[in-house]
Amino acid sequence: MDLGIKGRTAFVAGASSGLGYAVARALAREGCRVAICSRNEERIAHAAGRLAGEAGVDPGSVLPLACDVTSEEAVHEAIDRAAAQFGGLHILVTNAGGPPPGYIDDLSIETWRGGIELNLVSVIQLCRAALPHLRVAAASDDPHGSILMITSISAKRPIPSLYLSNATRAGVQGFAKTLSEELGPAGITVNTILPGYTRTERLKNLSERLASASGRSAEEIEAGWAEGNALRRIADPEEFAAAAAFLVSKRATYVTGVGFPVDGGWSKHVL
Repeated sequence: MDLGIKGRTAFVAGASSGLGYAVARALAREGCRVAICSRNEERIAHAAGRLAGEAGVDPGSVLPLACDVTSEEAVHEAIDRAAAQFGGLHILVTNAGGPPPGYIDDLSIETWRGGIELNLVSVIQLCRAALPHLRVAAASDDPHGSILMITSISAKRPIPSLYLSNATRAGVQGFAKTLSEELGPAGITVNTILPGYTRTERLKNLSERLASASGRSAEEIEAGWAEGNALRRIADPEEFAAAAAFLVSKRATYVTGVGFPVDGGWSKHVL
């Protein structure tokens, strides 16, 4: 299926590795010009070169940007630079590293504030910075404007020991649903995508940390996660990225205000 995004410009945050990187690569393979960002300049430059090679695209179509998404000034500067470099912006994918795990007595108020800044406030800042460009794109002769927020399945089914993720991801869901109502008349779609257990470096770190605390092996921890979903396995990042690419594409222009799980059937709600 042609997703209709060849020649579009996408900005993908938190894209030096993991799910953000997988989404950026999928969009590049579909013909998008992609701006990718992370806090570390060296890491994002390396990711851009690797991405261009894996996607088989001109390196000039991938723009690496060092940007701390908790900084309002840095976010505006990065978004504006991407739009200037590629002549506009059609797609925004918000993403940031996951907050630390822990139970209520493990997390200081400073840790809570940091998690909220990283996983909720950053999303709001990215959207505010991108909206002027997205409104122009949505009002053009060939309209297209889309926002996709990467959250977590914990927004629908809270996970024990992931207090920060459970709280902040749910906040993003509320923000996204409200924003979709406001931007709908402008033709800009707003959706969230909720990954389940997906084979990334963060998942490996989490399983190793839980294994250390419980006395079980990381393999046993991951097997338990896999057993909890209908497909009985951990996802590959490319499976997640394929769903993300569809949700921001010209083929999904009547899909908005949706929280889309990509979790292998781990969440058990009916609707």
